[in-house]
Amino acid sequence: MTVHEPSIGRHYEDFVVGDVYRHPLGRTIGEADNTWFTLLTMNTNQNHFNAHLAARSPTGKIIVNSGLTVAIVLGLSVIDVSQTAIMNLGWEEIRLTHPVFVGDTLYAESKVTAKRESASRPYAGIVTCRTRGLNQDGDEVLSWTRAVMVYKRDAPHDKGYFPEARTGPM
Repeated sequence: MTVHEPSIGRHYEDFVVGDVYRHPLGRTIGEADNTWFTLLTMNTNQNHFNAHLAARSPTGKIIVNSGLTVAIVLGLSVIDVSQTAIMNLGWEEIRLTHPVFVGDTLYAESKVTAKRESASRPYAGIVTCRTRGLNQDGDEVLSWTRAVMVYKRDAPHDKGYFPEARTGPM
């Protein structure tokens, strides 16, 4: 019998500059998602939660909180870009290029633009990606460049964390 340890994502050695990852999941944004995120983050702009007021705006309807849009696209990219991350190092050039509305489904893709070994952590490397979010119609809704520190394949930090069952093997 072979026991497969839990694993998902990519390590530093798996990234190749120029490769594009079309992240496998999509996420439809519901009204509750937008309202709760807006309330939790103390965003008082009524265009995110007041349909009567938003109907008078240029979009004519409630617009999804841009912080939520960023958070969802970031989350969609984790499985390919930062599942084995130690930490995010920064985002640059965040652009919000198309409005997002309740009912839109977001997808994301990332292109590896640079990589280098960490000077201070021999068990890690730094990967830089250009990520963009697309809606269901293929419109780019946002983009950014993100640098993330990820473990190398032989790093011990992200291995051996699964507990042994007290009752013995299956």
